[in-house]
Amino acid sequence: MTPNAARRLALASALGLWASLLAASCGEEVSAPDTFLTVEQLMDPESCKECHAEHYREWSGSMHAYASDDPIFVAMNARGQRETGGALGDFCVGCHAPMAVRTGATTDGLNLSELPRHLQGITCYFCHNVVAVEGTHNNPLTLANDGIMRGGIKNPVPNTAHASAYSPLMDREELASADACGSCHDIVNDAGVELERTYKEWTETLFSNEAVEERLTCGGCHMDGRRGLAADAPGVFLRRIHSHAMPGVDLALTPFPEREEQRRLVQRSLDTTLLARMCVEPSDGGAIVRIELENVAAGHSFPSGATQDRRAWVELIATAQEQEVFTSGVIAEGQPLTSLDDPNLWQFRDYIFNDEGEEVHMFWEATSSVSELIPGPSKLHDPDAEEEDHVSREYRLDALPDRVTMRVRLRPMGLDILDELIASGDLDPAIRDEIPTFDLLATVLTWTPEAVNGCVP
Repeated sequence: MTPNAARRLALASALGLWASLLAASCGEEVSAPDTFLTVEQLMDPESCKECHAEHYREWSGSMHAYASDDPIFVAMNARGQRETGGALGDFCVGCHAPMAVRTGATTDGLNLSELPRHLQGITCYFCHNVVAVEGTHNNPLTLANDGIMRGGIKNPVPNTAHASAYSPLMDREELASADACGSCHDIVNDAGVELERTYKEWTETLFSNEAVEERLTCGGCHMDGRRGLAADAPGVFLRRIHSHAMPGVDLALTPFPEREEQRRLVQRSLDTTLLARMCVEPSDGGAIVRIELENVAAGHSFPSGATQDRRAWVELIATAQEQEVFTSGVIAEGQPLTSLDDPNLWQFRDYIFNDEGEEVHMFWEATSSVSELIPGPSKLHDPDAEEEDHVSREYRLDALPDRVTMRVRLRPMGLDILDELIASGDLDPAIRDEIPTFDLLATVLTWTPEAVNGCVP
């Protein structure tokens, strides 16, 4: 038999199997074909690897795959369970290892390292078996557990491994897909404090508007599209597919697949998130430096996610005749941002407080919060518009500078928080050195007196 004849025979067989499933969906009593993987087999990402090798590779280095391995998650969950006497329950692990919770393999995540690998992290099956979103936060997703793998392709090619179906919840062109992503990326604790609200932030931007041509879903930014094959199987043809690397801000902090690629993707996305403008105006023997920042590319606030843990800030350095005359936000590598005695520090994050109004770092202690973030865009960026969506701050300098530099910096996790987890014995001190500090490229500016109208860019 020639290779082409073999492929035609395999496709015909797959079409026959698919016809059987269609008959079942119309009410006929038929069993799944013998070649189909069982639900238990589909739960294991290794079962997906053979036909979806590229998607598997991308996912294997993602924070979804790393969700149970993340030592900061492990440390926080362990400390939270201990300090709440177990009342924390599956609050953390319900998102970090949802299949372990739903199969009853864990109730608190303390035994995750003892569980089979396919029950750890956020797996292919968990996302691709979703059939409904029953809320807006804390993972209210409903799984069918029927062996049908759902995706964003409207005419999936039949195959001999599993039944396939189109779902708008998996289609990054549909707003419904943001509902699916957002329901895990909005987290509210028992006191009603919004610990993460990325989805809610997105609903307040132009990207969530059905009528706006430039609208974007979570997948539109975090799952780049490309032309390729959805699977290595008979009959599959080139079409638009998307990446499963899903870069955000957090990174793997221990040896893990695709570490360097993930960091590159995170840096690439951050580089174009904010636009910065810096103007310097002489004033009373000194100068006033005005900085404007606009969130033009994030489909949510900046930063986002667990913003009480993030550390994002502006670094400003002014010099005259090569001598520093003003600095703010200058910090050494490895130094916690909170250790700065800097009254001019401009930072972007949430602050959480307990019942006594004291700032706390552990989310289970939080009963209120204050937010200081850069909101997502409510309209398209127009460089000629008189008013734009931006935040601004002025710095008063006592001397006239001849050079001023600025940049926005970001640490995914505050070192002060890690120090608390290390002190409590929950985190390996070596993890502290793995936290990166990102500089957002579009905010790295240098002003000199030759600047047009006193501003850069």
